[in-house]
Amino acid sequence: MSVRLTQMFSSVDMSHIQLSPPKDKSQSKSRMEQIFGFKKEDLSSWHNLVALLNRPTDPASLGIFRCLFGLLMAVDITQERGLSHLDYKYLDGAPVCRFPLFNFLQPLPMDWMYLVYMVMFFGAVGIMLGCFYRLSCLMFISTYWYIFFLDKTAWNNHSYLYVDVYRNAHVPLWNYTLLRTQIFIVYFIAGIKKLDADWVEGYSMSYLAHHWLFDPFKLILPVELVSLLVVHGGGLILDLTAGYLLFFDVTRPYAFFFVSYFHCMNSQLFSIGMFSYTMLATSPLFCYTDWPRRFFSHFPEFLRGVLPLTSSDVQPSSSCTPPATKSSKLRLKHKLRAIFAIVYILEQLFLPYSHFITQGYNNWTNGLYGYSWDMMVHSRSHQHVKITYKDGKTGEIGYLNPGVFTQSRRWKDHGDMLKQYATCLSQLLPRYNVSDPEIYFDIWVSINERFQQRIFDPRVDIVKADWSPFKANPWLMPLLVDLSPWRAKFMEIEGTLDNQTEIVFIADFPGLHLENYVSEDLGNTSIQVLQGQVNVEVLEEKKNYTLQPGEMMKVPAGAYHKVYTVSEDPSCYMYIYVNTTEAALQENFTKLFELQERIRNGTETEPLPPELQPLAAAEDEVSEVNATDPIVRLFLKRQRRMKEVKKRREAGVLERLERFAVKKYYTIRRGFLMSAIAMRNLVVGLPPLEQLTREVDFANMKAPQSEGNQDERLKDEVGHGEL
Repeated sequence: MSVRLTQMFSSVDMSHIQLSPPKDKSQSKSRMEQIFGFKKEDLSSWHNLVALLNRPTDPASLGIFRCLFGLLMAVDITQERGLSHLDYKYLDGAPVCRFPLFNFLQPLPMDWMYLVYMVMFFGAVGIMLGCFYRLSCLMFISTYWYIFFLDKTAWNNHSYLYVDVYRNAHVPLWNYTLLRTQIFIVYFIAGIKKLDADWVEGYSMSYLAHHWLFDPFKLILPVELVSLLVVHGGGLILDLTAGYLLFFDVTRPYAFFFVSYFHCMNSQLFSIGMFSYTMLATSPLFCYTDWPRRFFSHFPEFLRGVLPLTSSDVQPSSSCTPPATKSSKLRLKHKLRAIFAIVYILEQLFLPYSHFITQGYNNWTNGLYGYSWDMMVHSRSHQHVKITYKDGKTGEIGYLNPGVFTQSRRWKDHGDMLKQYATCLSQLLPRYNVSDPEIYFDIWVSINERFQQRIFDPRVDIVKADWSPFKANPWLMPLLVDLSPWRAKFMEIEGTLDNQTEIVFIADFPGLHLENYVSEDLGNTSIQVLQGQVNVEVLEEKKNYTLQPGEMMKVPAGAYHKVYTVSEDPSCYMYIYVNTTEAALQENFTKLFELQERIRNGTETEPLPPELQPLAAAEDEVSEVNATDPIVRLFLKRQRRMKEVKKRREAGVLERLERFAVKKYYTIRRGFLMSAIAMRNLVVGLPPLEQLTREVDFANMKAPQSEGNQDERLKDEVGHGEL
């Protein structure tokens, strides 16, 4: 983004833009004014620029956006902000490790947190209705920032966008300029970030191509090209061009189509709350500012009394400058607002590249995932996470379950959160007779389909480790980017495997080792070296084996082993394994399915033993309840699940809408009922425990369980990959 672009967006009068510009107006304007909305003279002096930014502009389009934004934020509060599950989010009184931006920030007691959310909700409703607008904005933004700073693990790019997008909603042109520039930055900076080599080469979001939304493209392209050309190529081109296409009259209809299609797809692909719908609501801001008046003017006369923005009379405002003339005098407030607009735009352009200041938040990627607009550029998978504690007095060593005392998973990728987590654990472990604990983390991550490798030094006690928001993290391990070309080889290797064989690619640093336990289910596990040299120590056998590139050895199941990197350069190796238990289970399922088919088509002549009798039930009467054999019971559960999944996928539009509406109703219902209970508690105090229990049970009531709602009933099957 250059200064020229900044000037264009800070000074351009986009109020002239609509899908079909009025001919009488366009004929009286110069070519430059028709395209950009301003004359060359408007940029010839500071006086003219200030007059341009404060030019009176029809507030109609801004009013529609304000209403939509307030509505979407009110809905967002019950969902992504967490009102519907606030008691689970903050776990009042429980020992929980939290991740605020500033360590002194802590959540209020639970009933008071509900009050905070209610203030934010009524602020959003006030914005939607335009009622006590400045007070509503203050109510919304103050509580939103508090919740925003309270939990870094919930940060997303769009969370940051919400608190910036509506700072003002008056009629001077600079208000439209700020909003349009902000949306332009969302698209364009996201496109700039997607020029990253991993995105261009198709490694960032390759899994998305398998989603059903891309099935139409797979009719003419193989899935690999759908990933490369549609997911990655299409996303890059759209982000880079959407802002420009929305700007110009000729291209805006095409931009509306593509950005609408894009955001509708995103709403189905990702759990990103109201972001997709908020972005849809911003698109009309690029049209002529009086488009709502012209739109509602087409309605019948008898409806105009109840429709908004039907009057063509726009009241003058002291916030705007009078019609520009060379002799017009500008007030100080006009100059200050122009300065504010320009500084705000420069700030928004600077923030995504400010990571050289906040170096402590940089990891393999720059900064927190909160204001960089590197949306979906990096995908991660975690293969191995181990937390080791050491008693500072006795030297006793123990291990913690990853994620103990916290509900978040983001601490595994961010050094600042890992430091907070280690500090919290060191304060909680003394309750369990661990004195002066030292905490060590061994976290293995693959980013954009690279090798699994350590992200932090496992030899560093994170409790005592130095960390500063303004200094580079000294215990961050470097990303082995020199090994990135191996990813093409990974695809070749994986293409040679059968459906039952799995593979994990590992890279490690010289002088370090991986301690691993092979489950008894993985009865056929081997290690093969790709690069470097390793020593494999089998603890049970008390033997060491040295492996060179290309060499392989089998490791015993049900036992620990250690893999030491002894070469001067990083080692690369892969685990090849087969889940023999799952393979045997799948083989049994295949046999049971074939037997069931023979029974149903009448070709099975042998009498069935009692444990297989449930297979003979009619298709609509099949139930695992009467099955005595555990394999048969699990097979029948699997059959029922597959039938229900198929029914859900084949459901009609009305049934899907009904399912969606019912789910949202009970989600929103719980949030407001729990809020009402909290408000009552604050006003009159806590009721007897029995009454409070009944009230919470009533708030927790869910929709009657249908065939398609099987999440609770099928929890026992989660561990089986084929289910």
